[in-house]
Amino acid sequence: MDDDALLIRRFTDALWLEEGLSDNTIKAYGSDLKQFAAWLRKPLHQATPECVSRYLSQRFHQGASSRTSARILSSLRKFYDYLVRERLIAENPCAGIDSPYLGRSLPQFLSESQVEALLAAPDTSRPLGLRDRAMLEMMYAAGLRVSELVVLRFRQLDSQRGLVRLLGKGNKERLVPLGEEALDRLEDYLVHGRPQLLGARRSDYVFVTRRGGPMTRQAFWQLIKRYARQANIDKPLSPHTLRHAFATHLLNNGADLRVVQMLLGHSSLSTTQIYTHVAQARLKALHEKFHPRG
Repeated sequence: MDDDALLIRRFTDALWLEEGLSDNTIKAYGSDLKQFAAWLRKPLHQATPECVSRYLSQRFHQGASSRTSARILSSLRKFYDYLVRERLIAENPCAGIDSPYLGRSLPQFLSESQVEALLAAPDTSRPLGLRDRAMLEMMYAAGLRVSELVVLRFRQLDSQRGLVRLLGKGNKERLVPLGEEALDRLEDYLVHGRPQLLGARRSDYVFVTRRGGPMTRQAFWQLIKRYARQANIDKPLSPHTLRHAFATHLLNNGADLRVVQMLLGHSSLSTTQIYTHVAQARLKALHEKFHPRG
């Protein structure tokens, strides 16, 4: 392993130990640093502010968005902060470089009728349809992240009290209630769908594939896109579409912002406040559409 690869490995290990970041976030940091190291053509610890500026400029001209550029700069800044702390360099070469301006990006939200259509799309006469309907219902009922949903285990469920215990980003635990509809769909799947998928095999994962293992995030994302097409939903969607809908619909119906923050597992209220902008944007659109002076 060369010196740069070793430095990157030590840095990502430190992120995992000190900040408890998710595997995907740590991989993203590592990927950004490896690409920069390949471009730099000299040891990472020798990078100058001019090197960082030229790299960001080149990536921009190659089509990188402002959001991507900001993420790359954040990765580099954090890495060089680590090198400063380890006394491997004297100054962070990213210190004087400003992040690109990012407009406030609002998550795409579905109306309640669109959510109903999406939830109704799976064919529940089949074991896979029972599984998919239960997964969609749980994501919408509890605001789960896809990464939390696909690896859900039985020890996290409390069906008697209608709760699910989740371990989110930064290893923060939260208890989230499930509605009656989600619990009913979950029971249908566990009684009539899961045994057919598993056969004689055993698994501690709640949601399993035909092979008996947990589903991947990518596979579930493909399911959401397929069911959205079946439901005639033509909005741009993300893997967290139902998580966004969960938060937005709660706020639309009068939920307190701090309650939504707790249910989503956000460490900062500012992260949750994006959904107030979504709700306000929806109200403005409704006013313009239906008010005679809109």
